[in-house]
Amino acid sequence: MLWMSCLLNASLLLLLLPCFPAQEGGASEQSTDVISAWEGDSINIICPMNGSQYQVGMCLRIMKQNLNVVYYSKEEPPSVNPAFANRVECSKEGENLRITLHRLQESDSKIYVCAETFKIIDHPKEIYGKTTIVVVKAKSRRPLEQSPLHANPEQGQSVNITCVLKSSPEDEKFYLLRTHVQPGTVLSVSNLNVSEVSPAFGNRLEYSREGNRIEVILHKLQEQDSDSYICAQEVKGSPLLSASGTMVLVKEVEQACKKSCWDLLAPLLVVTLLVCVLVCCILYHVGVKKYFQKKKPNVVYEDMSYNSRRSTLVRSNTYSRGE
Repeated sequence: MLWMSCLLNASLLLLLLPCFPAQEGGASEQSTDVISAWEGDSINIICPMNGSQYQVGMCLRIMKQNLNVVYYSKEEPPSVNPAFANRVECSKEGENLRITLHRLQESDSKIYVCAETFKIIDHPKEIYGKTTIVVVKAKSRRPLEQSPLHANPEQGQSVNITCVLKSSPEDEKFYLLRTHVQPGTVLSVSNLNVSEVSPAFGNRLEYSREGNRIEVILHKLQEQDSDSYICAQEVKGSPLLSASGTMVLVKEVEQACKKSCWDLLAPLLVVTLLVCVLVCCILYHVGVKKYFQKKKPNVVYEDMSYNSRRSTLVRSNTYSRGE
């Protein structure tokens, strides 16, 4: 009977494995959220839960530091790390776990990952899930330099974003993030060798590096590319370093066309108006104005006067002959 129980548990494990996200380097291939906030604000991190009967808990962890922020258990109250005491709340909402971080500090700028704990065949197994990049902006001088502060290109044009990084160890990682309209990762570079580009940009992005200076060029910009782009650098043992960002606002084609058309049409209208005024003056001075005044000759009056005179002459001659 023991071997049958083991066989049954093994079969259940094989059936459940496809439901678990694949892991690579301790993290899954799930989508990444990007959250940007100011110091003192609050943010919500959503961790999807599998809902399996073998799931025993969920924790929010800081990647590459092996530090749990909070652990949520189905059977016990949440356990919060003392470093985040009185600043963390978590609640179960359907199939999601909502974790709220209050009174943000710049040191909270990190990469967080949701990790689910399963218990199968009396052995716990941890599966990494969704990743969230948190960028906390401080009003003090930023640790990274970025330029330009804003750009206003037209559709189809390009924009250059330059980031000056801090000196860092070999395990550094560079990000270009969108943080407002469509938050997400545009570019990530591991050790500045292996790069991943967001599908939204595909072949529209190129980057280069000279020393600690990185230049990212976004080509063939579209209206939906309008957003705030922030350079960020992951350094081991320190918060996620970030720059002030570049606000990119892409002009609509119609607006650009209307402006260019008006710039071309305005001089033509002025020239046409001047020509019309000149022609009117010439016509006025040569007396053409009288041709536009229609005179109706009194034909009936002329004919009647002529007949009247002729009748008078005839009658006078008649009288004269009669006499």
